[in-house]
Amino acid sequence: MMPVTITQLRTSATVDLMTAARALGLGRTKAYELARRQQFPCRVIRIGETYRIPTAGLLELLGVTAEEPRSQTAVARPA
Repeated sequence: MMPVTITQLRTSATVDLMTAARALGLGRTKAYELARRQQFPCRVIRIGETYRIPTAGLLELLGVTAEEPRSQTAVARPA
């Protein structure tokens, strides 16, 4: 299972269930089991047989912001 990076997660509004599972360190069977039981640790949107996870909620669960942090070397513009 390939790890997923925060940068990859920030690229879209939602991710598929397996991407969210990889970010959380869950396997396929456990992820689908939790989603079916409505016990996945963050919001799950079901569209037919497809599960989508809102990225903002997943990032919040992981303890990171949804936005890319600003560079600390950026110079403030004078007012």
